[in-house]
Amino acid sequence: MTAWFQSTFLGVELGWFVATLILILMIALPLMLAVAMIIYADRKIWAAMALRRGPNVVGPFGLLQSFADGLKVFLQETIIPSGANKILFLIAPIITFTVAQMAWAVIPFGSQQVLADINVGLLYILAISSLGVYGVVISGWASNSKYPFFSALRAAAQMISYEVSIGFVLISVVLMADSFNLSTIVLAQKGHVLGIINGFGFNPMLLPMAVVFLISAMAETARTPFDLTEAESELVAGYQTEYSSMSFALFWLGEYANVILMCALNAVLFWGGWLPPIDWAPLYVVPGMIWFFLKIGFFFFVFSWVKATVPRYRYDQLMRLGWKIFLPLSLFWVFLVSGFLMLTRYGA
Repeated sequence: MTAWFQSTFLGVELGWFVATLILILMIALPLMLAVAMIIYADRKIWAAMALRRGPNVVGPFGLLQSFADGLKVFLQETIIPSGANKILFLIAPIITFTVAQMAWAVIPFGSQQVLADINVGLLYILAISSLGVYGVVISGWASNSKYPFFSALRAAAQMISYEVSIGFVLISVVLMADSFNLSTIVLAQKGHVLGIINGFGFNPMLLPMAVVFLISAMAETARTPFDLTEAESELVAGYQTEYSSMSFALFWLGEYANVILMCALNAVLFWGGWLPPIDWAPLYVVPGMIWFFLKIGFFFFVFSWVKATVPRYRYDQLMRLGWKIFLPLSLFWVFLVSGFLMLTRYGA
């Protein structure tokens, strides 16, 4: 597409800009639609597990409920507390929403179906995901309110704690794939187990890290049972307490976009991305993007399942899990995987 636009009257620079803008919109707009549908799915899953109906009035089967909620918050008045730092108060949700969108630039949806196929895609993901904490911290401080400020402190400690263990988990994946490029990581999983099963997660050497990454992803996105930043029973929704209208909606959209991103990373890093589960020719007839979306849907179901069934952790339990269990385990696994590769791949 880029080459075609550059060959037209637009020229090289303008053609590249137009092509890149179209590609960005091709990812961002469907992602926003997916967020609306995933919120609906989330509520239906919770309802089913609580033996309730869930959204079922607005539109067929309640499918338009998320759009009705979006219209409702759009028409509400944006209220800014008199003691708040107005500029930072309004910037915080924009940061959360924008950062959640930026990370999708390097996610491969299929073979050669990626916006930016950079060699350091995994480092880019790690850097972008770490920026998400700024939206929560700034909103908590700028609100000039006690409970949002407590939430900001919790968010900073929580996200830093689990990013450390996630970093070591990613090192194990990089060692096994011998690349930071996400497309290369997916291709390295082809026939990885017994020559017929696609996915690092099916390898007993990396299965524990897949579980650690899944749980850490829930903590990183502040999903139940790790939603200590919101904790309505003690923080009255935390950093979102003083927000209303579209500023609140941007937090909501950013949160769910991050959840879908973590589901996509689970699929890409451990479960073969766009590859079918088994390296069998007839399965490749199904487009890779379909396999990828099915895996994202499965992991989102797991996220919703956990939220509907597991009670919230205490804060000391949250910190103990991150620092005393996941960090030593992931660090030990780096040595284990590197030693295994030295013996098998490099013959040391």
